[in-house]
Amino acid sequence: MTSDTTLMRQEILEIPDAVDRLLSHGGDDIRAAATAARQLDPDFLLSVARGSSDHACTYLKYASELVLRRPMASVGPSVKSIYDVDLHAKGALCLSVSQSGMSPDIVRMTKSVTEGGGMTVAITNDPASDLAHVASNTLAIHAGPELSVAATKTFVTSLVAGLWLIAEIRQDAGLIAAIQALPAHLATATACDWSEAAAAMDGRSLFTLGRGPSWAIANEAALKFKETCLIHAESYSSAEVLHGPVSIVEQGFPVIAFAAGDAAESNLAEVADALTDKGAKVFATSTKTNKATSLPHTRTDHWLTDPIAAIVSFYGMVETVACARGINPDTPRHLRKVTETV
Repeated sequence: MTSDTTLMRQEILEIPDAVDRLLSHGGDDIRAAATAARQLDPDFLLSVARGSSDHACTYLKYASELVLRRPMASVGPSVKSIYDVDLHAKGALCLSVSQSGMSPDIVRMTKSVTEGGGMTVAITNDPASDLAHVASNTLAIHAGPELSVAATKTFVTSLVAGLWLIAEIRQDAGLIAAIQALPAHLATATACDWSEAAAAMDGRSLFTLGRGPSWAIANEAALKFKETCLIHAESYSSAEVLHGPVSIVEQGFPVIAFAAGDAAESNLAEVADALTDKGAKVFATSTKTNKATSLPHTRTDHWLTDPIAAIVSFYGMVETVACARGINPDTPRHLRKVTETV
């Protein structure tokens, strides 16, 4: 298999255009939801999602807490779909993220929060989906059809839609401007050469690291190694990896560390260097490392949008690794594009 034949590769290269579509067509819905959220003035936020969409929510959790100064917690969809419990969520702002909008458990939990008096926002690629019908507001991500099983452009557009909503709620002009400038940065990110990192992925287990919003990106990266390359990967915060997990590090153990130009970058670089001292082969999206290998990376106009560029560069690398291992990343074994969990 050659890398340029995969749907995953084609969809990665489409990410800048997909984000541009969202920015061109999604503004009215996002600003309307932001106005309603400001009127609500929630004390806290909730999220409902699974898989890559849940990793998007982890990123949005940090954005909520750092920009809105409101705590955000992930709600297990089974609370309603299996245990049939309705949460006391009156006055909460709930973000429900699902590219298909069709998973019954996500729909039921969102419907429960809506009926219980919460404001629910569906972030989905299908504005006619069941999820959209039960939510208070719907934000279409405008990604277009995504045919590869591995989510790439829908993950990125979910990040952008959710972050844009948070920026509009806060009326943060600087962050909004950085979001509007993303397509050009993401086009640059698709061209970052991570071939050195790809060559180090030898099929054994590996770590992905991050801290703050970048930890959400590390979570997504670990999932993609498993589903597209059949390589076991674990994601850790750089604050936690030295507290136990480091024991399995041996000579040449692969590590990819995701950093943004934020307050956590120096700490992550120090941890990356410490793991290098222990024999790991560490790659980092930072120039602040002294021993770990610095990966080519794109910095954007805001530290909160830096992690979005990093995952775009990573997607290109992980698709290359899958193809080198003779695996079709478009059709991972045991997986379907839409998983409808009860």
